[in-house]
Amino acid sequence: MSKKGTGGGSLFRRWAKEVKGRFSGGPENRAQLVSLLREAKKHNLLDAEALSMIEGVLQVSELRVRDIMIPRAHMVVIERDAPIERFLPKVIESAHSRFPVIGDDRGEVEGIILAKDLLAYSRKKARKRFDIKEVLRPAVFVPESKRLNVLLKEFRTSRNHMAIVVDEYGAAAGLVTIEDVLEQIVGEIEDEHDYQEEAVILKRGEREYTAKAHATIELFNSFFGTDFPDVEFDTLSGLVVNALGHLPQRGESVDIGNFRFKVLRADSRRIHLLSVRLRKEDSGGGA
Repeated sequence: MSKKGTGGGSLFRRWAKEVKGRFSGGPENRAQLVSLLREAKKHNLLDAEALSMIEGVLQVSELRVRDIMIPRAHMVVIERDAPIERFLPKVIESAHSRFPVIGDDRGEVEGIILAKDLLAYSRKKARKRFDIKEVLRPAVFVPESKRLNVLLKEFRTSRNHMAIVVDEYGAAAGLVTIEDVLEQIVGEIEDEHDYQEEAVILKRGEREYTAKAHATIELFNSFFGTDFPDVEFDTLSGLVVNALGHLPQRGESVDIGNFRFKVLRADSRRIHLLSVRLRKEDSGGGA
């Protein structure tokens, strides 16, 4: 055996002996298990990424759908009676693969449309024969209280990638995707449809913006003409966490100055994406 191998084995034996002394008979609860795993990282038996994923797996069994769902107000939806010419630009712009189809209001989801099923109607002539009933697929509904580990298993067995979250009255409260669940384990999953890395702050409407949470306060101040201090923390994430007093979950919001910050995307470890709304028309503005 090489010296390297001998050293590694000795390290493991010392760690195992320490663990045996601290947790005779093994860890008795989740907190002890996490402590054990963090000790393993300190002894270089796990790297930081592996530890983060294991902790994510443990947290998934504790979280419920309501903790990570996209709220109803933020769902990109298709209206049942809308002509295809009206919603097709929205489908293209959002670049999502699945869209809830709503009835008279957002709480009434009648089914799901896959973006790929609309490819046949990309030409104007084909749109004349469009019938939403021909492409409408049944939606999967889950309660807000369903545990994420159970939902993930159901996603895998049913091969569904999206579920509509319903409240106690049966109305749609939001939606959740398999990607949302997996991000709780592996962190944010960015693909070619996520907006570009250099677009740190994007204008979405007259007073609506989207900002990446790692955007610096200096950049934010320059963009909006504000003067938020950046002594204690450098990023919008730090600003929001400090204002709330805890690491927020998706959907939480806080007012800071003339801005309302709302968490659009977050996992159990950090914020990724924020909605920024100017609460007064005369509060400045970005380009």
